[in-house]
Amino acid sequence: MTGGSVAVMAEPRTNGSEPEANRLATEARNRVRFEEEALGLSDQVYRVARHLASSREEADDLVQETYARAFRSWKSYTPGTNLRAWLLRILTNLNIDRGRRTQRSPQMQPLEANDYYLYDKLADSDGGPTAEEKVVERLSQDDIVTALSEVPHDFRDVIVLVDIGDFSYQDAAQILGIPIGTVMSRLHRGRRILKRELADTFGEEDDAEDET
Repeated sequence: MTGGSVAVMAEPRTNGSEPEANRLATEARNRVRFEEEALGLSDQVYRVARHLASSREEADDLVQETYARAFRSWKSYTPGTNLRAWLLRILTNLNIDRGRRTQRSPQMQPLEANDYYLYDKLADSDGGPTAEEKVVERLSQDDIVTALSEVPHDFRDVIVLVDIGDFSYQDAAQILGIPIGTVMSRLHRGRRILKRELADTFGEEDDAEDET
């Protein structure tokens, strides 16, 4: 009996809180690592935001919103996958949401030269101006945001990086984790979709004006 009692007393006690403490510690380390890697990409994120936004202040706000959402949703990111693409997708979606909010209170302001940048890229993609160039007089950031929101994600990503963010094909391929040939193919198709959406937008406006 005595020996049995000693054997029982010699067994190590398990602390039920240890596994939970280890889990929390691991989670904290993973979050710190995620935030460090994400912040290390802030220059690239800002570079795209600056082309999307109409001012430095708006670009700063867009980047802050992007990182705030990324830090809140950090568990949804899969470690080892393309973090840059994940952040830029958040940035793009936030910009589209901001554009939709702006449409509810449209600003009637003259366009600056840079506002024609994306349209010029679209025209150049087919080797020169098209019959759609008449829409330049009425092109606005809201129109671009609305049309861009209709472009599927895979194509939208390359448009944002190459045409708006001014990244090279190679940079875009690295960011998205796809071959350069795929970037070029998606860019071509994405531009065609975006041009069609812009043309449809202005076509609908013209029809509405004709009916009035």
